[in-house]
Amino acid sequence: MKQFFLGAASVIGLGTIAGYGLLQSGAIDFAADSPHSSGTTWFIEWAREQSVAKQAKDIVPPADLASEERIRRGAGNFEAMCVGCHLSPGVGNSEIRKGLYPSPPNLSQAGAASDDQKADARRFWIIKHGIKGSGMPAWAQGGMDDEAIWNLVAFIKTLPKLSAAEYQAHVAASEGHSHAGMEPAESTPGSAKPHDHEGHSHSPHKHSH
Repeated sequence: MKQFFLGAASVIGLGTIAGYGLLQSGAIDFAADSPHSSGTTWFIEWAREQSVAKQAKDIVPPADLASEERIRRGAGNFEAMCVGCHLSPGVGNSEIRKGLYPSPPNLSQAGAASDDQKADARRFWIIKHGIKGSGMPAWAQGGMDDEAIWNLVAFIKTLPKLSAAEYQAHVAASEGHSHAGMEPAESTPGSAKPHDHEGHSHSPHKHSH
């Protein structure tokens, strides 16, 4: 038995040394355009879903999650904060989404939003806390409060049912990028007027390269 444990310890030790040597050599490819193996991808996704399910299990969605007011408020924030990665009806892909790995889910696709409370709680937790190593930010750290996050969840649930025109109408009827929790920006000479500390709003930017 003693020899067995010594042998096992030796194998673990050698494995640790070999693993360190592999990492130290830089042989593992961390490029975003070089995908993981199918086994590695499966393991990461499984571990992620187990973690999110545990963290979100006690979250109770509000009773009025399906209200038109929540959906209206969530539309503008989705357009400003989410559409570049998660797309909108009629949009096949985006510049930033093409370069992200793993690729963010297309939330405008049919079946992307289920109606059960566990799925709602999962979305809320992910929006609030983000996902490590995925490009999904923890929006609460950026100042988004729980009510605004639930509004976003409400809009995401209805998003796959919208046409491109209906999506634009929802965005136009919203208050734009507006949610409580942000601190006013410090003003500098020539800068725009700071936002009210109860919320903030702005229009999407255009860029060229």
